[in-house]
Amino acid sequence: MEYPKIYLLAELTIAPGFLEEVKAILKEALIPTLQEPGCEALYETGRKDEPHKLVFFEVFSSAAHELHLEQDYTKRMFASLEGKTSGAPTLTALSAL
Repeated sequence: MEYPKIYLLAELTIAPGFLEEVKAILKEALIPTLQEPGCEALYETGRKDEPHKLVFFEVFSSAAHELHLEQDYTKRMFASLEGKTSGAPTLTALSAL
């Protein structure tokens, strides 16, 4: 069975003083995420004009994305980010053309 793909653009603003710590937290979760079946892409980028804003582009099969959110390292990552961000993340669901 083929699942529809999820294309997600996420933006996260990091609180002052936490940027390097957050980058280390994200780096720890990147490799296992990229090795998950159904994870087709995960790019962690930033904005040159706003160095405390991180931007992520993710492509998963829908079933794989659900499994990704259930992984222990994903849960640890989200828990580790608590108190280190400014405001809520911006999530934009995209669709292929």
